[in-house]
Amino acid sequence: MPCDLMLIAYDGSENAKRAIEYAGRFLSADRAIVLTAWEPMVRQAARLSGLSGVMQPEWVPDEEIEDVAYVDARTINTEGVRLAKLAGLNAEARTAECTTTIWNAIVECADDLDVDIIVAGTRGATGIRALLHSSVADAVLKHCHRPVLMVPPGREPAARTE
Repeated sequence: MPCDLMLIAYDGSENAKRAIEYAGRFLSADRAIVLTAWEPMVRQAARLSGLSGVMQPEWVPDEEIEDVAYVDARTINTEGVRLAKLAGLNAEARTAECTTTIWNAIVECADDLDVDIIVAGTRGATGIRALLHSSVADAVLKHCHRPVLMVPPGREPAARTE
């Protein structure tokens, strides 16, 4: 029996593409929302300059020009919807502007839509790298209160020795 609504977090990465493939293979849903979260360039610039210790000049975006991060997010999202449809899902597009973190935007969207399941790819980081760079998928799993299908990256092909 299919679920009513599935949310697929999609950022254009190979791991996100793999997550769509597995969602289409193992899950059945009446509707699948492909979500791409994005952060406005003004906030990205402010965050990066704050990390570098450089003083951020006052920057007011031109209201006439679309934010390049939003344009990029829409392009990425369109690709995700296309892949989801190829995987057999009844896919719809959605973007979400991040006000805090990517994982929070995903969880808030899932709550707003009251989805039955969230699908996300993982980076597969382990050890110290995983401690230093927390995964969006891990944070979604820890902070949402609904089922999550986390799809790990595929295995690297074994090196041949001849």
